[in-house]
Amino acid sequence: MAKHTQAHMSRTLPKNQSAFYRDRTLKQMEYYMGAKLIEVGVDPKIAIYRWKKEDQGLEEEWTYSAYWGDSRQRVEAEES
Repeated sequence: MAKHTQAHMSRTLPKNQSAFYRDRTLKQMEYYMGAKLIEVGVDPKIAIYRWKKEDQGLEEEWTYSAYWGDSRQRVEAEES
């Protein structure tokens, strides 16, 4: 079985929520992603992270992604 080299987490946030609520939610996502990586045996320090925001009318979907191993190399190559 192939090893996973990326993880993604999404949350939908209402656009009219306060900045405090939005910041808190995004920081929670960062924390949970780190915990999930540790749980699956990946050192969070070796991963790279990317945010993606998608407009959905009155809401926004925020996706937090972590890449390591082959996926990290692929993302870095695409960005350069």
